[in-house]
Amino acid sequence: MDYKKNYDKWLTDECFDEATKAELKSIEGNEKEIEDRFYTELEFGTAGLRGVIGAGTNRMNKYIVQKATQGLANFLKEQEIQNPKVVIAYDSRNKSDTFAMNTALVLAANGIKAYLFESLRAVPQLSFALRTLGADAGIVITASHNPPEYNGYKVYGNDGAQVIAPYDKMIIDEVNKITDFSTIKTMSEEEAKSSGLLEIIGEDIDKQYIEQVKAQVVNQDVINKVADDFKIVYTPLHGTGNLPVRRALKEVGFKNVYVVPEQEKPDGNFPTVKSPNPEDPNAFKLAIELAKKEQADLIIGTDPDADRVGVLIRDEKGEYIVLTGNMIGTMLTDYILRGKKENGTLPENGVVIKTIVTTEMIRPICEHYGADVIEVLTGFKFIGEQIKNFESNNNKSYVFGFEESYGALAGTYARDKDAIVTSLLACEMAAYYKLQGMTLYEALIALYKKFGYYIEDVQSFTLKGIEGLGKIKNIMETLRNQKLTEIGGYEVLAIRDYKTKERVDKNGAISKIELPNSDVIYYELSNNAWICVRPSGTEPKIKFYIGIKGEDQQDANNKLKAIKDNVLKILEPLM
Repeated sequence: MDYKKNYDKWLTDECFDEATKAELKSIEGNEKEIEDRFYTELEFGTAGLRGVIGAGTNRMNKYIVQKATQGLANFLKEQEIQNPKVVIAYDSRNKSDTFAMNTALVLAANGIKAYLFESLRAVPQLSFALRTLGADAGIVITASHNPPEYNGYKVYGNDGAQVIAPYDKMIIDEVNKITDFSTIKTMSEEEAKSSGLLEIIGEDIDKQYIEQVKAQVVNQDVINKVADDFKIVYTPLHGTGNLPVRRALKEVGFKNVYVVPEQEKPDGNFPTVKSPNPEDPNAFKLAIELAKKEQADLIIGTDPDADRVGVLIRDEKGEYIVLTGNMIGTMLTDYILRGKKENGTLPENGVVIKTIVTTEMIRPICEHYGADVIEVLTGFKFIGEQIKNFESNNNKSYVFGFEESYGALAGTYARDKDAIVTSLLACEMAAYYKLQGMTLYEALIALYKKFGYYIEDVQSFTLKGIEGLGKIKNIMETLRNQKLTEIGGYEVLAIRDYKTKERVDKNGAISKIELPNSDVIYYELSNNAWICVRPSGTEPKIKFYIGIKGEDQQDANNKLKAIKDNVLKILEPLM
């Protein structure tokens, strides 16, 4: 892409308003900034379209949003759908409400009915609404847990899950066909409403959604018994989770929920945190202060679009510590399977789904309770795809699914990760163990002792701009060419390359990988260790996921450190 030519076009084309042109004129002469804004176009990754807010083809702005929506509209028309419908939701990020309305008006101008939520809503609420209203697609304006300068655009299929191949590529192909912004259709809000092509939705859908969330409670009696003295501290981190999380907890019977006041109201600047990410312990500083004051049993915190949740528990010293996404998912897997086994609701063909970078610890847990495990690529849309396949084939029953990145779903009412139901189940699980005279920390240690000390970590390296993109590609190519035989003292037993869809063991034997093509390399190591390398689909990062199994906590930590140190040595000459 000729970034200078595109920059000049945006400065002179009548399609772009004066505010946009003024912003671009302010960077005149800054070649690096101009290049970064125009050297490429935002593309759909594992979570859709995502980028820094601002003017340019490589930025999130109303023109890019309108172009993406026109492309989606053209795609829907190609499918020859009668009276197509699309549901739109948005989170608390800057310009989310504006981008959502831009989206609705482009759809309406194309004769597609848009259902737009009256105010901000969580990702799972969009997924549920889409399915409930029988819509053909859904859109969420969000950048999830990214820093404040970001926003994004996620597209969902008619099953309620994020679009997967080949549809994601088909949609982006339609988007890329649009080279003239003047061809994008739009209309006024008044005209869209009067023509019946824009309908505002809200409480009716909310009520149905909350009922489905409440239906996932494993043992209501547990909540009833501890409700009077069980204390929860919750932070929505300035996002969409505040109302639905508190509503769900209240309606199932939790009485003592303390919300962090400084982080209660929606705010796209996220003023109290560096990043609104439940993976970041620093995001919970205020929550910990409140929890210590109230002597809370646990802390929960949801990200801005409320599809991911962080959980903090008290350790043996009484200090609040952050659980990893793998720990949360593992404990919930055990709790849900055991509870359903005990009350007779665990189906004989029950399945738990994990991604390839998620802990291996759930395998012995699922085997213990008689449930199967299915592994998919990174991205919750692949878990949603499996749920759809189960229903189509009527051969398996979905019980639970989760990712290491703090996303999980119980139930099939939605097809994306749901921080509201995960928050509810985490609180119920903590209540259960309290009745047993145990803290969640003690319960976690008991699981390790029973099934093995599985520990995981992620090493992320941020490489921004066109130079960073080149480095990421070089790292992946170098690793493919090197064919490593040893990492951190562990023998490489096999290498899975999801790009070539081949697994090659140490003896050279080749077998096919059945999962979709993806730029991912996975190293199967000796002694139950593994490493997975992949570029992020939503950020300018390359990620190294590491997993090991130790004899005890110290042994596991030592093994993990040895592999992490070796990864850094491998990467150093490539950075």
